[in-house]
Amino acid sequence: MSNTFKVIDMIAKESLAIAHEKATFVSTVDRQYDDSFKPQNVGGGRIGGTLRVKEPNRYTRRQGSRVMDIQDTEETTQTITLATQDGVDMRFTSADLALNVDNPSEVAAFSKRFIEPALSVLISGIDGDCLTTATKATYNLVGTAGTAVGASGDITALGLARARLNQGLAPKDMNRALQIDSVTMASIVNANKGLFMPEGQIKKAFTEGYYGRSAMADFYENERTYSHGNGSDVTGTTDAAAGVTDGGSTVSADTAAPVTLPVGSVFTIAGVYACHPETKASLGYLQQFTNTAGTGSGGDMTVSPTIYLTGAKQNVCSAAGAQLATTDFNSKTITVVGSADTSYKHNLMYHRDAFAFVMADMPQMDDAHKCVIRRDEGFSIRVWMASDIRNDELLCRLDVLYGFKVFRPEWACRITN
Repeated sequence: MSNTFKVIDMIAKESLAIAHEKATFVSTVDRQYDDSFKPQNVGGGRIGGTLRVKEPNRYTRRQGSRVMDIQDTEETTQTITLATQDGVDMRFTSADLALNVDNPSEVAAFSKRFIEPALSVLISGIDGDCLTTATKATYNLVGTAGTAVGASGDITALGLARARLNQGLAPKDMNRALQIDSVTMASIVNANKGLFMPEGQIKKAFTEGYYGRSAMADFYENERTYSHGNGSDVTGTTDAAAGVTDGGSTVSADTAAPVTLPVGSVFTIAGVYACHPETKASLGYLQQFTNTAGTGSGGDMTVSPTIYLTGAKQNVCSAAGAQLATTDFNSKTITVVGSADTSYKHNLMYHRDAFAFVMADMPQMDDAHKCVIRRDEGFSIRVWMASDIRNDELLCRLDVLYGFKVFRPEWACRITN
């Protein structure tokens, strides 16, 4: 085996190790679909490759009758797509690559000098992009805008986020996580210092300023958490003909009383309450929405969740738990969480299966002696080199191919600061 190939293989191995370390968010979401994108499978291993995932069916309860009320099984699917190819490009001189790959100290020095900074940029960018996408798609939001979680010893927001996941029927297992920025982490540690904590938690809190698990979620310190900026108008009204339909995702804002809604804004509509997904009883608070397209400045906007007024998927009701009509959305006050022209840090609590991240192997190129593909625990990186004879250099590119999908946003909740 030539030394060049050994160096390429070493770069691939070191890259995978660093990728695992840097992937704070995507390593905690659903990764079960990676194998479906292997090259031998349909659509696998190429940009645009897709996989359809069936959603669980929903039904309504027959009450007080022995006569069957047979319901149709309406299976729905969502699609996850290999949509993004990212990479980092470098160059090495012959002197840079004149190392003994069997010498751990030389490999460590090379990795620290070249591979670690390159992979930090690549994986941190991917991790941050996916976390931003996940947060902007999450419509549940708790906490007080402008007040840090843990301020004055108040950590109620953590319990409220846990409650939102429970109300959305997220599994109560060990697969819940919280992506949290360092400032909020410090505030929570300070708020908990006088409370009972397990011995291991106390050690982390005092020696590392870190809180490991609370509210049924593992804490992950992440400086890439999403910051949302509100628009110039945070109150308005829906149109006199808001255009809401049962099973639709469109709401029209009134041009005479517009509200500015950058994508990812969380808002409520007066009189539209959240209901329990199974019993359909009112949960006692207004249903929150996030807009996924449109600005709300006097026109149509696309919202999440999709609005279901009746049936097994019903997710809104009146304060008393009665079903709403489409006209109940007309000329109603829209209220955005937070103040106008203000940015807020949004940390994210979620169950693993709320989101999915997939990686696929990039194709092996013809000059295989200078192209290596390495996969480990769901991460796949291709390292490909080519000679630049004029400048006595080797050009090197590190590529990854991935897709990200929001499957169950009801199993996630933002925590605002």
